Formats: sequence, structure tokens, C-alpha cells
Amino acid sequence: MYTTEMSKTVKPIEVAEDPALVEAFEARVAADEFIEPKDWMPDAYRKTLVRQISQHAHSEIVGMLPEGNWITRAPSLRRKAILLAKVQDEAGHGLYLYCAAETLGTSREQMIDALHSGKAKYSTIFNYPTLTWADIGAIGWLVDGAAIMNQVPLQRTSYGPYARAMVRVCKEESFHQRQGYEIMIALANGTPEQRRMAQDALNRWWWPSLMMFGPPDDNSPNTERSMRWRIKRETNDELRQKFVDITKPQADYLGLTIPDAALAWNEEKGGHDYGEIDWEEFYAVVRGEGPVARERMEARRKAWDDGAWVRDAAAAHEAKRQAKAAA
Repeated sequence: MYTTEMSKTVKPIEVAEDPALVEAFEARVAADEFIEPKDWMPDAYRKTLVRQISQHAHSEIVGMLPEGNWITRAPSLRRKAILLAKVQDEAGHGLYLYCAAETLGTSREQMIDALHSGKAKYSTIFNYPTLTWADIGAIGWLVDGAAIMNQVPLQRTSYGPYARAMVRVCKEESFHQRQGYEIMIALANGTPEQRRMAQDALNRWWWPSLMMFGPPDDNSPNTERSMRWRIKRETNDELRQKFVDITKPQADYLGLTIPDAALAWNEEKGGHDYGEIDWEEFYAVVRGEGPVARERMEARRKAWDDGAWVRDAAAAHEAKRQAKAAA
């Protein structure tokens, strides 16, 4: 479905951004119509989408690394099979999203080069190490839970190929979140050592998970325009609040303690108050100063270089096929 529909690069149509075109575009977005690849769109809308979709794709691909590290060390054959399936899903998500971005006139090579050169970003959460098996549970529960919170509204984003790709992505992310929570249930109900391991993972992944939603709304340079264009449907702080409110009862069920002394129910606002996020750490990790940021990029560059022969072979095969068809 996505390969045939989304993989063809559509070149941007050079049209002057006169007021009539802008007004018609804004009206379509306001009416919740999908914008499609061949439709006219403001250059800033196109650039915003390329940035967001490519960053999303990079996050899926880099996100394979912390979990792939545990495939051979999973505690049972069942756990290995589940984790392997999950990592394969993440590769597929990256593929869907790269294809969606290509419909905006950028190429796969341009996006990958931007990632490898440091011009493009990916989710800061993947610059933290996975130290124990409990981290795999915490990633599924918290990281994928935060991803679902971010991604469900994207099924209604204003750009058609992105919205359609997200339908399948969200279904699979729901599985990822459940497998992580199931790991945490097993550990929380296991031996005292397993329970301590689960609590330690929660302690280390809680705050980075809250950072996944991005900077606060009053310091987010892209939120206002993305909301107006219906690229985003909810702000960073709105999504973060939902995540806290949903996750706190889940932690209570596990019998684990969220590492935030300020976390408390606020009857007046109908949600939880929570402590201040360490934004200095957030921006440091964004700059590439995370605990394993260098390792992540080295691994991605090596994988790209090692896979050059596969890309060359595929290109040669396609050229031969086209030549045969033409003959």
C-alpha cells in the first residue's frame, strides 16, 4: 500500500504564494480537508512537514538500536521473538515515514545525509542507554506510551500521506506499549530483585519520557504554526499532561513509585500536578550530549556504509529490469 502510493518523489510545484492561493489553502486546512502531494501548499508548510516527518522517521530507525541490543539477551525464546518483531516494526515505521516525506519533494539520501551530518534531529529519548532487561519494559510502557500519545492525533494531521501512514504505525505502537507493560507486570510481581530492577528502570526513564513531548509551549518555536495548519492537533504541554494522567494509575497498579515528589492530583484542574522538568538536560541531549548519542550516530553511519552494496545491487537490478522492459 505505502510502497506504491508513497515512494514516488513528487517535485514541488513552483507557484507564487499570492494571497488567493494562501487563502484557499488555509480554508481547506480549516475545513479539515487533507492536503495531497500534488496540491499547492505554502513553502513553509512543506518545509515544516519535511522537518517533522523526517525527524519522526529518523527516530523510528535510531530507536531500533537500544532494543536491538537486547534481542540476543532476552530471558526467554518468547521474549526474543516478541522483541524481534517489535524492532522489525520500527524499521517498517521508518520506511513508511521516509516514503511520506519523499512525496514532499525531498529524497531519502537527503534525509539520511541530514541525519548523519547532525543537521536533522531524532527523539532525544534514544540517547539514553538500556542497562537492564527492565529497561526494555520501561521503554515499551513509557517511551512507546508517550509515542502513542503523540501519534494518535497525527492520524488526523492535515497532510494526507502522513495521516494515512500513521494509522498502521499507531496500531503497531499499541502492541509495543502492551508488551512493555507486560514485562513490567512480570518484574513487579517477581522476586525482590526483579521488583527493584523495575523501579530502577522507572526512575531512569520517567523524566526523559516527559521530555519526549518537546519543549514547553511558551518556548516551542514550531507549535503555533503547526497547530494553525493542523499538522499538530494538540500542544506539547497538553499531550504531556495527558501522558502523566494516564500513566500514574498504571504505575499504581504495578505498585511502583513515579520518581516525582511533586506529583499529586489537582481536583480543580482535573489532572495531576507534576514537578519541573530539567530543561537544561533536555537541550543538552538535543545538542547531541546524551549519554550514548555518539554511539547511536556511529552505529547509524556504519549501517549506512555497510549497506551500500545492497543499495547498489538494487539500483542495478532495477536498471536492468527497465532496460529489459523497454526492449
